[in-house]
Amino acid sequence: QVQLVESGGGLVQAGGSLRLSCVASGRTFSDYAMGWFREAPGLERELVAYISRRGGKIYHADAVQGRFTIARDNSKSTVSMEMNSLRPEDTAVYYCAAGYLGESGGLSAVYWGQGTQVIVSS
Repeated sequence: QVQLVESGGGLVQAGGSLRLSCVASGRTFSDYAMGWFREAPGLERELVAYISRRGGKIYHADAVQGRFTIARDNSKSTVSMEMNSLRPEDTAVYYCAAGYLGESGGLSAVYWGQGTQVIVSS
């Protein structure tokens, strides 16, 4: 089992920044690829970014490319995501996830955090 606890969400004006963090406990952190998903009201949960077990492979969705940056620190069992130039359409609950990278791309999540709310006002 892996337990994931997110923090860093909140209310911010458009153009502002937030930094999400996720601390993992339980099994070996570096055994898992890590990612961030988000779920906006009325929409399906979508992948925002992922990072491979040792950080050599990083992906950001087109919608956040150039604005969000995912990173991990295996010595601290943490994954973070710096979010800049936030837009109202970034409003969502953001979930940290641990899992495995698929051969066709994407992150297959095995463990989920409880989510942290991000609200971007216009």
